[in-house]
Amino acid sequence: MDKWKNQGEGDKESARTYNRAAEAFAKSGKVAKAAKDAGKALDGAEREALLKAERAGKARSKGEDPQLRKKMNH
Repeated sequence: MDKWKNQGEGDKESARTYNRAAEAFAKSGKVAKAAKDAGKALDGAEREALLKAERAGKARSKGEDPQLRKKMNH
């Protein structure tokens, strides 16, 4: 498969790659240190830059998906 093939909206190959990497990181034992480092960054000199980036990301958001809060009937 062409490495750079455009799969359009809902790129399944990229989603699989991301999910594998996220799962590997979660199982790596490095999560607690990364969280601690992030907390230190928010308390340090990077605080304003991080908050600015968060505001920029939220400004593009259409809001939380209402399906996330929907009660599931099993």
